[in-house]
Amino acid sequence: MESYKLFDAEHKFVSLIWDHEPVNSTELVKLSLEKLGWKKSTTYTVLRKLCARGILQNQNAVVTALIKREEAQKYESAALIDKAFDGSLPQFLTAFLGTNKISAKEAEQLKRIIEEATQ
Repeated sequence: MESYKLFDAEHKFVSLIWDHEPVNSTELVKLSLEKLGWKKSTTYTVLRKLCARGILQNQNAVVTALIKREEAQKYESAALIDKAFDGSLPQFLTAFLGTNKISAKEAEQLKRIIEEATQ
C-alpha cells in the first residue's frame, strides 16, 4: 500500500495521465510542459521513477497508469485520517464540517454511504 504514496508533484503528473491515458510519451512531454511547466528531462525522470514503483507503465512509448485514481484517493484519504486524526473518521468529519457547510443533497449522499458501509 505504501507504493501508492504520491508527493504533490507526482500526484499532479499522474492526474495528467489519468485524464489523458493512454497517452503517447511525446504527447505527455507536451502536456507536462503546458500543465506543469516541466522540461522533457523532468517528465522522463518522474515517469521512470513512477514506472519503477509500479504506479505507471511505459510500453512502446504509450504511458498508462497501473493504479486507478480511486485507489490512490483511498490510500491518501486513509493516510490523512491516520496521520492527522489518529485514524478516527468521526474526528475528521467533525473537523471538516466545523468549518465547511454541505448541501442537503451532500448530506443525503453521506447518509447513504454510511448506511451502506454499516450493513
